[in-house]
Amino acid sequence: MLIFALDDEALLLETLRRTIEQAEPGAEVYTFDRASKALSAIREDGLRPDVAFLDIEMPGMTGIALAKRIKDLSGKTNIIFVTGFSHYAAEAMTLYPSGYVMKPVTAERIRRELDNLRYPVTPRQEKRLQFRCFGNFEVFHENEPLHFKRSKTKELLAYLTDRQGAMCTMGELIGVLWEDRPSTPSLRSNMRGIIHDLRSVLEEIGAGDVVIRQRNAIALNVEKVDCDYYNYLRYDPVAVNMYYGEYMMQYSWAEMTTAALDSASRR
Repeated sequence: MLIFALDDEALLLETLRRTIEQAEPGAEVYTFDRASKALSAIREDGLRPDVAFLDIEMPGMTGIALAKRIKDLSGKTNIIFVTGFSHYAAEAMTLYPSGYVMKPVTAERIRRELDNLRYPVTPRQEKRLQFRCFGNFEVFHENEPLHFKRSKTKELLAYLTDRQGAMCTMGELIGVLWEDRPSTPSLRSNMRGIIHDLRSVLEEIGAGDVVIRQRNAIALNVEKVDCDYYNYLRYDPVAVNMYYGEYMMQYSWAEMTTAALDSASRR
């Protein structure tokens, strides 16, 4: 479950994050101290939160105004207002939110709201994707090849796989996918488009949680995929016997990992 949490006060925001994670341990929680940052994550990064916990009194844009914008951009996001003032309830309810929580928040109250969402969140199945790294890099969904609109979208997923769950910055990704060309506004825009394309492809098959986003960084959730390379690193005998010295052959940047695999296989 992808959850946004917003509060302009740092201490209250951290408390809200911990409380959400206590109530929903498997959630991917993004925190924001400004409405503009949350909107940027939706518009530019392509995130579509299942739930957004919004403080109402925030500078620049109130939680109620933000809720209207979120509903325009991500219509199935469940809005839950969090506030210390009950007099906002009447105005907030005109937006038909999923819930309204009074501060201080508790895990029990958060859990109750998550159990009664206006738009129920469908549980995601585990390991719906199969990654094959030995030979050329290929991705399969339900035993069928997964197709991408752009070749660099597939390459992005390959590189995230090679990085084994490590967070990769926009600058690092641009340097890899465009072979050390300097980061320009045009390339950064292209990079955002590729990340959005990747998330769109994954979300279409119900696998949006395979990719983890943070501000200006992205990573693969390695626990969500079945990968021959990862199985090899776990000394799985089937995976070990599948390696014949070829790893992501279509990508030059994969040569370092190939060398490491070759060294390991000789030991």
